Amino acid sequence: MLPSVALVGRPNVGKSTLFNKLTRSRDALVADVPGLTRDRRYGRMELEEQSATLIDTGGLFGEHVLAEALTGQTELAVNEADLVLLLLDGREGVTAADEDVVTYLRKANVKFLPVINKIDGLPEDQVALDFDRFGFPEYVLISASHSRGLKQLREVLEQHLADLDLPEEPADLLHGSGIRVAVVGRPNVGKSTLVNRLIGEERQVVFDMPGTTKDAIDIPFTKDDVDYVLIDTAGVRRKGKVSEITEKFSVVKALDAMQRAHVVVLVIDASEGLVEQDLHVLEYALDAGAGMVIAVNKWDGLPVEQREKVKKALDRRLNFVPWVPLEMISALHGTGVGVLLKKVQKIHEVGQFEVSTSMLTRLLRNLVASHPAPSVRGRPIKVKVATRAGSHPPRVVIHGNQLSSLPASYKKFLENGFREALNLVGNPIRLDLRDSENPFAGKPNQLTQQQLDRRKRMVKFRKKSKN
Repeated sequence: MLPSVALVGRPNVGKSTLFNKLTRSRDALVADVPGLTRDRRYGRMELEEQSATLIDTGGLFGEHVLAEALTGQTELAVNEADLVLLLLDGREGVTAADEDVVTYLRKANVKFLPVINKIDGLPEDQVALDFDRFGFPEYVLISASHSRGLKQLREVLEQHLADLDLPEEPADLLHGSGIRVAVVGRPNVGKSTLVNRLIGEERQVVFDMPGTTKDAIDIPFTKDDVDYVLIDTAGVRRKGKVSEITEKFSVVKALDAMQRAHVVVLVIDASEGLVEQDLHVLEYALDAGAGMVIAVNKWDGLPVEQREKVKKALDRRLNFVPWVPLEMISALHGTGVGVLLKKVQKIHEVGQFEVSTSMLTRLLRNLVASHPAPSVRGRPIKVKVATRAGSHPPRVVIHGNQLSSLPASYKKFLENGFREALNLVGNPIRLDLRDSENPFAGKPNQLTQQQLDRRKRMVKFRKKSKN
């Protein structure tokens, strides 16, 4: 299970800026306005040797008109988190709100790491002196907007996360023979109805009320001699709507389900189409490396003339992932559910990625021949060999020279080329670019005796011409 880290602090100390830096995204809206972040936002943070779920929050306490609601959302995030990053403003120094936040975290008995932000242009010893009153055993000084101190923060974070005593996933869930399928989506789109239809029994409670499912439920079953483990998750609802204490872990559980799934089935309501929350779930599933299929549920309830409009709208909004298949289904009546399960099996099968090095290298050379890599400073980027590095998701290691300078557009071209040639439907592809080592790097150039004699003659000639 991925550890979760919550970013907390009073409003406008730079939590969203740090969230974007640590997740290497622009998901969080950033502006010099207190209270801009209203709900909890979840992202994936990649460190050197492990990953974590990062939770951005509004402000704790403060004088904003929404202070009570923001504090409630932040308290839920603190309860979810394995580690809390307490963000403080080094430019403004200690405020009464900071003291309230520190008191709250200490009373809550949660593990937290103080991070002092906005130190650019300030002497570090003076900044640290102002916060010594809290008696923190350790803290990290950063400037999130200028990426100063972020490397040290990542190292300290990795050390703290390694020290956490997290429960391990059962071996049968992580390494079982069944295809792990996570069924995710917003509340009340028909996830549990779909699960019941797939396994052929009323295993999950179904009721026309959002939030009926409260936890991620693992259900092993066999269909047509194929073993599956279905993971029915709680609805990933808009964070501002999460109020019950029993729901506070629903988002983290859903994200964890996507992390350990081979294939994610994103269920959406045909009448509502694809909304922003669906796109967030889709992006997180792709970051987790799971195969993906979108099940458009309640399709039979749409009038015939409206179906074409919905199809066009879905194609337009999903143009950034044209390889994710759409399946029109009715979980209640069973229409299209059999086809959906076959599609899941196909996505899992191709996600195994059993491809030889010779075939990958041949495909790579064909791609480069059709569209050569650009040059950097007058020298061509050489793309040489491709090897298989792993499955679920398919991973390809590409060896060559100057690959670190390869443009993102060309990487996307290679990804799409591999996916199309190998028919990797529904699967993201990870490319690992590795530059060839220069065998003469760091070694002095040893001149032969003939070269040394010639050098002496050249030096002698230059001295004569000057005189």
